[in-house]
Amino acid sequence: MQEVHDFLKQCDTYYLATVEGDQPRVRPFGTVDIFEGKLYIQTGKSKDVSKQIAANPKIEICAFDGESGRWIRVRADAVDDDRREARQHMLDAYPMLQDRYSADDGNTQVLYLKNAVATIFSFAGEPKTIRF
Repeated sequence: MQEVHDFLKQCDTYYLATVEGDQPRVRPFGTVDIFEGKLYIQTGKSKDVSKQIAANPKIEICAFDGESGRWIRVRADAVDDDRREARQHMLDAYPMLQDRYSADDGNTQVLYLKNAVATIFSFAGEPKTIRF
């Protein structure tokens, strides 16, 4: 899991895919954090992505590291963690979000990845799969 976290941090931006009805939805994300041994992402409850995950928690993440020529795909179930401690931990890891979010604003949402399968690909070698 640490390797997946580090890969996503290295890329700065990753793309999160959800479904809305029968239509895929993809958008850029940048938050990733480890809290209590789980990999977390963050969004706002008022956003469509939050509603899509509530309706269908199966997500995919994809990112490309142009420096190394490697890319990652992560599939998982996104699980809402409504504890203040989890929200605050994410905001502490991303201080630039604190002008838009707070742990007690009723909007900040953190989700951890469950049943995750991450695969790191490279043009130069065999894929590496990480489960957590």
